[in-house]
Amino acid sequence: MLRVSKLTDYATVVLTEMARDPEAVHTATSLAERTRLARPTVSKLLKQFSRGGMLRSYRGAHGGYVLAEAPEAITATRIIDTVEGPMAVTECSLGDQQCEIEDVCNIGHHWRRINRAIRAALDEVTLADLAAPAPIPVALTDLRHVVSGQTKPNRNS
Repeated sequence: MLRVSKLTDYATVVLTEMARDPEAVHTATSLAERTRLARPTVSKLLKQFSRGGMLRSYRGAHGGYVLAEAPEAITATRIIDTVEGPMAVTECSLGDQQCEIEDVCNIGHHWRRINRAIRAALDEVTLADLAAPAPIPVALTDLRHVVSGQTKPNRNS
């Protein structure tokens, strides 16, 4: 199973909270309170993203962190790479790395192709997309009126 770490999951939570007010200065404490994540975890992530160039930090009484770029410019790939390091499905899909079975293996190039496709898909998802409100799911019971030709849902069904 392909899975990102909890830290990467938490990173998207922190960054999407910041993206909802991208020009505001956010503190680790306020972000921890709003996201219900532990303050040390939030602090660690903020430092990582600051080193990665996605955040600017300000010291002092009114200090904190602000997005260094527009949410539309920060991709899911970049978020994952900042927290986890270069994302790869397999060791050999990282690039031209040598492995002990490379002489007899004929699938490494396929894994690199798969890895490129996954990265390309993640490059299409931005922080702005992640911060957008989730669409409201339509309950199947609310669709009955569409099928039956009624103009309003029949709540007695």
